[in-house]
This record gives sequence, structure tokens and C-alpha cells, in this order.
Amino acid sequence: MMIPTTTWTSDELSLVGAAEELQIASTRKDGTLRPPVTIWVVRVGNDIYVRSAYGPGNPWFVRAKASGTGRIRAGGVEKDVVFTDADASVFGDIDAAYHVKYDQFGAGIVGTVVGPRAAETTIKLQPRAAG
Repeated sequence: MMIPTTTWTSDELSLVGAAEELQIASTRKDGTLRPPVTIWVVRVGNDIYVRSAYGPGNPWFVRAKASGTGRIRAGGVEKDVVFTDADASVFGDIDAAYHVKYDQFGAGIVGTVVGPRAAETTIKLQPRAAG
């Protein structure tokens, strides 16, 4: 089942893209939200992306992929979102965005969200359409 999405406003893109951290909560089967997890977030063009720093088995990532929907909070923006697969053509740009934004924290930690292993855990966040 396709879940209707919309686009980010320019303000939302700016605010979420500039936020150092994002809180992400996936939706349970009963429609309630799980407790949020704090992760890094990057903007590439008009899209917002997150990655699992500890691989595809990281519990928040597993739950997000299974549910397909959730809510994010970052930069003063709170939004219901759909978790979708990112196109592989932007993986290099996403790596570059993580480096620009987070290299100040050191290669060890940034290395967990860049490169081929991290690419497989990329989630594109799309605003969920109302209704």
C-alpha cells in the first residue's frame, strides 16, 4: 500500500536540514508512536535523509523499515513522515553532506554513517500527506 506523501516546504527543509540532531519515532501497528530515538540528519537538495549508524540491525532502523511511517522532530519542525528507500544515485551526495555537517565530531563516528555499508541503511524522509 502506497502512503500518500507531500513535499517539504522551504522553511522545513532549512530548519530540519540545519538541525544537528533529529528525533525519529516509528509507528506501532496500533497507530501509536514508539519512543523517539535521536540521530543525525542531512539535507541533499530538496530531500531529507537519515542513516543507521550501527547497521541494518539497529532496532530503530528495523522498526522504521517495518512500519513505513512515523514522526520526526528537528529544528522546531514536528512532522508525520513516510520512510522510503533512497535512490542509490544520491548516496555519494549523502556521504558528502554527512562529512560537511559532522566531520567536526571525528572520523570514527562519522565513519558509521558514510560509505557502502552505511548506504544500505539510508532512509529518505517524506512528509506524510494529511488525511
